[in-house]
Order: sequence, then structure tokens, then C-alpha cells
Amino acid sequence: MRVCVATVVHHPEDARIMHRQIRALLDAGHEVTYVAPFTYHNVTPTPRLTAVDVAREAGPGRARSALRRGVRGADLLLVHDARLLRALPYRRPPVVWDVREDVSEARLARAARRCHVITPDVVPEATLVAPDPPPPGETRVVHIGRLSAARGVNELIGLARRLAPHGIRMDLIGQADPAARPLLRDAQRVGLLDWFGHVPLRHALRMAEGALAGLSLAGPAVTGPPTKILDYLGRGLPVVTTSQGAGVVERAGCGFVVPLDVDAALDAVLDLKESPELRRSLAARGHAHARAHHHWPDHAPAFVARMEGWAGVPARAPSFAVQSRSVG
Repeated sequence: MRVCVATVVHHPEDARIMHRQIRALLDAGHEVTYVAPFTYHNVTPTPRLTAVDVAREAGPGRARSALRRGVRGADLLLVHDARLLRALPYRRPPVVWDVREDVSEARLARAARRCHVITPDVVPEATLVAPDPPPPGETRVVHIGRLSAARGVNELIGLARRLAPHGIRMDLIGQADPAARPLLRDAQRVGLLDWFGHVPLRHALRMAEGALAGLSLAGPAVTGPPTKILDYLGRGLPVVTTSQGAGVVERAGCGFVVPLDVDAALDAVLDLKESPELRRSLAARGHAHARAHHHWPDHAPAFVARMEGWAGVPARAPSFAVQSRSVG
């Protein structure tokens, strides 16, 4: 099977797209063409796939041109941005839309008339769960993922300032929006935090291990539960999150849900620092929940089989050894 996977919004190394879905397809023996903004993000594509470069947030004309190149000979087109549904080439294989944001039932119904739709009920959010992560420590907190005002970068910097007198540093791992970069550079220059920029997923997850807590301080403009929370659970970290992550945290019993407020986040982190038993208990519950429900290698075969079914091609015997070895 030949699959064209496309995004003009997400980073080419996006965990769900590259490290879960594309890797599962490649490991199952399928061919993948990946349409993504490689040049914008200064990313060199893996030689295992065919890359088509496109401008980030390209308009319909440029996006359609890139998709035309991507779908040549393809059996299926998998898009990750709603805007690409308005740029589909006339000649194309069956289309799948992986819904990444909150969408009304009416909009999903309209989309389902012209393409297949993936929702979290179809392909759950997942991560690579470490088999035996180290226990949470007490000297640093971590944030994985994009940094922007909507995702709480101002609150994160304010929290770093408040944590410093308590001997707790903050590691920020992820790309930052242009408006956030000067703020982060200034905070790093005065020693409030360490900002590492974009780090490949497998390294980012290992960097997170042993932290006191994983942070997710998204504001109301961010829709849907942050996938970084599952990454924290898979690496044995308690979680401090705003309401966007409340569902996962409450189901797993793995952390604190706080308002988008520096004082509230500070209190939660200090509670974890002052109680080693509490943070180990929360971490253990979260890790067990992630292993039981959100370990990607458990879901990868069903994802690949669904793609094969929608493409109408014979299934091939899957081999997910590469994914399984990458955990830890």
C-alpha cells in the first residue's frame, strides 16, 4: 500500500503523525509519501519515506499543488489539517481526515460524506510507555510540546521564577512561537529555566524522566486534551494541568488539575516536592493507566488494518519490532 500523509500546520516530527502513524505504516511494510513543512522547520526527512516539502500554513493553491505530487500512485491520502480538505486535488485516492481538534457533530457528519474520519474513538491518543521509568525526583519540572501564549508560556515563565527559591528548575522542551522566543531567551539568560527547543521525541521522553512533575498549562483557546499528558504518564511523572487535561488526569488519578494561575500551579508543585510518597503514588497510577490504555504498539496494528481497509488493498503481515524496541 502507498499512503500519502499530509500536514501544513504541524511540525514534521509531530509525535502522532511521524512517530506513531507513519512509523506504524512503514514497519508494516507500506510505502509513505509525507507532505510537510520540512524546510520551514529545518528538518531532514528520514530516508525511509518520500518527502514533499510545502510551506507552513500554505494557502489552498500551494497546498493543492503539493498534494498533487504527494498522491501520485497513492492508495490513500491521510490529512491532519482541516484546511487541507479545502485543497484536495481532483484526482485523488480515498481520503482520511485525522481530527486533532474539537469539532462539532454537524461538521464531522459533513466531512464523513466525502472522506473517512479518524477520531479518538477510532484511533486513541497514545504514547510509547517506558517499561520501568525512574521514580520522580524533586529538583526540576518539565514541559514537553509547543510553547505559545495559548499554551501557557507566560505562566510557565512566571512559575519558573517562583520555583527558583525552592531549588526547583524548569526544563522546557519544544518549539516556540515567534512571540514567545524572546521571553524564553530572556528567562534562560537570567537562569530561570532551560529551554531546549525542538528535540526528537525519543530524546525528549528520556529527558523528561525523573522530573518532579510534567506541566500542561494550556489556556481555553487550546481545544482537546494535550497529548503531552500521556507522554508524562508513560515516563512515570505526576501531572499538573489546567482543565484541558482534566479528563485524563482524573481517570488515571495521576496529578492535580489547577486554574491557569501561577499561584495554583506553584502550590501543586510544592505539594509534590514536600510529599515523596504522594508523587510516587501518583506516578505509579499514571504509568499503569498509560500502559493499560495508551501504549501505542498495542494500537498500531488496528490503525494499520483500518488504513488498509479504507484503501481497499490486501493486508500485509505487520512487524512492529522497531516501535517496541524504541520504548524506554
